[in-house]
Amino acid sequence: MVRTFWMIAGTAVLLGGGAVAWLMAGPSVPDRDLTGLSGDVNRGAYVARLSGCIACHTDPAGGGAVLAGGAGIDTEFGSFFAPNITPHPEYGIGSWTLAEFSRSLTAGTAPDGDHLFPVFPYSFYTRLTAQDVVDLWAAVNSVPAVAGGPPEHRLRFPFNWTRGVGLWKRLYFEPGPQAPVEGRSDSWLRGRYLAEAAAHCGACHTPRTLLGGLDSDRTFEGGTGPGNEKIPGITPEALARKGWTADDLRYALRSGLTPSGDSLGGSMAEVIRYGTRYWSDADIAALVEYLMNPERPD
Repeated sequence: MVRTFWMIAGTAVLLGGGAVAWLMAGPSVPDRDLTGLSGDVNRGAYVARLSGCIACHTDPAGGGAVLAGGAGIDTEFGSFFAPNITPHPEYGIGSWTLAEFSRSLTAGTAPDGDHLFPVFPYSFYTRLTAQDVVDLWAAVNSVPAVAGGPPEHRLRFPFNWTRGVGLWKRLYFEPGPQAPVEGRSDSWLRGRYLAEAAAHCGACHTPRTLLGGLDSDRTFEGGTGPGNEKIPGITPEALARKGWTADDLRYALRSGLTPSGDSLGGSMAEVIRYGTRYWSDADIAALVEYLMNPERPD
């Protein structure tokens, strides 16, 4: 893995300093046009449930306040800690602007211009609608400002080098909203948006390459989660092999129970506890419709 990284970086060096700078800068991502949009706090709180913000940025086991920073996420690259995103001006994002918040979500860039590590799923959030971004901004600014936060990331070299994330973005990050798809129901399109953008299902359920990019040829075939947790496939074929029906899946996303009566565990239990059990029936049905039939018309 490290060898692959340095082979690519070394090639850039041979090509010259300009090539290095271009690679490390990452792809250019236009700023979202948020002109004329106003945020709705209640709708934004729902977007936070759709997007997993509370599950990642809150550490209830450690007694943490809502959105004040998350527990560690152990990966093969090291341990990541979700930051404090309360409106505290020093420890949180209280000094950020809406435009800076939008760039973090849709371009993976911090206010100071540094790349954000892709454990933050901006490769999915880049597809969020402008209204969802603005509503989410209103919601995170409505929670109490909390001082403090989690420890710094503990990453192995060279994966602790933020400039190197620009190279990762060149390889794996495709910024911008979802391309339109014709010939599908509104419910299917909503399910696609949830799976591929807000709920970022593929972040866990899709295998990754040695450098942590999604293997787009194997979408939803199963992956590896925090702490080497084995994440199952959720393709129609994988679900059928295990006997899952659409009704089973809808019930599981609401209750956390499998068709056999067992409880879903691991990271999926967290997704349900802080996310899908709060979703509307329509959104759960839409996600299931898409997962059961993700093929797009020719």
